[in-house]
Amino acid sequence: MQIVRKTLVGVAVAVVLAAAGCSKFSPNAGHEIVLVKKPWIFGHGGVDEVPVKTGLTYGAFTTDGVDVYMQPQKFETELPDTMTSDGVPITFHAIMVLQVTDSVSLIKTFGPDWYRNNLEEPFKTMVRQAVRKRGMNETAISTTALDAIDIEIHDALVSFIADKALPVKLVTMTVGKANPPDSVKHQRIETATQEQRIQTEMQKKLAEDQRLRAEQSRANADNAYRESMHLSPEQFIQLEMIKMQEQVCGKDGKASCTFVQNGVSQVYNLGK
Repeated sequence: MQIVRKTLVGVAVAVVLAAAGCSKFSPNAGHEIVLVKKPWIFGHGGVDEVPVKTGLTYGAFTTDGVDVYMQPQKFETELPDTMTSDGVPITFHAIMVLQVTDSVSLIKTFGPDWYRNNLEEPFKTMVRQAVRKRGMNETAISTTALDAIDIEIHDALVSFIADKALPVKLVTMTVGKANPPDSVKHQRIETATQEQRIQTEMQKKLAEDQRLRAEQSRANADNAYRESMHLSPEQFIQLEMIKMQEQVCGKDGKASCTFVQNGVSQVYNLGK
């Protein structure tokens, strides 16, 4: 009886010690854990073909777990001094969104650093090659080439992923607006300022020309009126002066004004 009791105690201790030496794996939502077995003495190591998707899983203390995010994830790349076809260095900020489709195959074949080791540099190369085909103005200033660059790189990435058999899906890819060098920016600002100054001067001249034409038209009309009334220039001037005086002093029909002419004050009652 005592032997049985000691045996049970030994088994219990062994179970506790074994449990204490186990590794626990519990992935968060949207994640999977790929188990990599590394036995010390017996058996063969390697990647477990079944990932841990939910709940809690125990493994040997020599087993490692590689956490793989299964939702779409964004990878950003900065590409400074990317040369255009006309030899101007511009900077791009490119973004790629990828989603893992098979966590086990990914870790087994490409390892945890699958993006950095397999996609990052080829992606940069694709962007540089696409930009070299376009000039700085259409790429960085007017941005007319960016849509074509996006389509070209997207198609190249899809083909590259398929040829390499990467178990990931390209969700979206975009090359952000290009930034030209500061010297080019300053030149564009100066050019825009000069163009605006020219436009302002042109508008000012058009306004002055229009006013000149209006004054000439009014002068021609006044002269035609004078000739039709058979008035001399002096008589016409006196008539215009009387009209002016009437407008200024006789609006209410009761006003009287004093005008000084040749040093003599004269009072004209322009009331009606």
